[in-house]
Amino acid sequence: MSEPGAPSRRGRKSEISRGQILDAAARMLRRQGYGNTTLRKIAEVAGIQAGSIYYHFASKDEIMDAVLERGVRAVYEAVRDALAALPPETPHQRRIEVAVGGHLEALLSHGDYTSTSIRTYGEVPMAFQKKSQPLRDAYVVLWQDLLAAAQAAGTIRSDLDTHVLRPLLLGSLNWSVEWYDPSQRPVAEIAAQAVEMLFYGILPVEA
Repeated sequence: MSEPGAPSRRGRKSEISRGQILDAAARMLRRQGYGNTTLRKIAEVAGIQAGSIYYHFASKDEIMDAVLERGVRAVYEAVRDALAALPPETPHQRRIEVAVGGHLEALLSHGDYTSTSIRTYGEVPMAFQKKSQPLRDAYVVLWQDLLAAAQAAGTIRSDLDTHVLRPLLLGSLNWSVEWYDPSQRPVAEIAAQAVEMLFYGILPVEA
């Protein structure tokens, strides 16, 4: 008999199966796109019977919805929590560096999910795009507030439009999920270089 409050074996198996389905779906969606991903192929990659998928998800779109949500949430919560942990007096440049590092860490450690969220978002039905949109909007607001506060404090030039800076910065960070090689250098080093280039450019100091 299970201990009181302990999850049942059936419950643990159910969670494992659901996780297997999502992992397989994220992997396939990242590599093949929305149109070429089928429930049968997802089941094959997950190592389960095709009919077992319906125990957890009603359709491919419902799986896609879960994958999109997990990819966006992983990055949003990582950056939000990293910033919340900083002391109030933390300099704005350091806050941006922490946000960049949190974004990259989450992005790269959930690669199949985050890449799918970035690359296939426009392919899914509008109803499912709308479901994840509030979370995406919240992440935009988080970054916009971060950059606006830095600009108001004089850390970012006053003549720059942070509504242009934000997508340019996040777009360049997001692309790292396609080229990053963990054997070459740690994520923290890439984050530090990204912030260095953001604030000081790529010209030699004497220039």
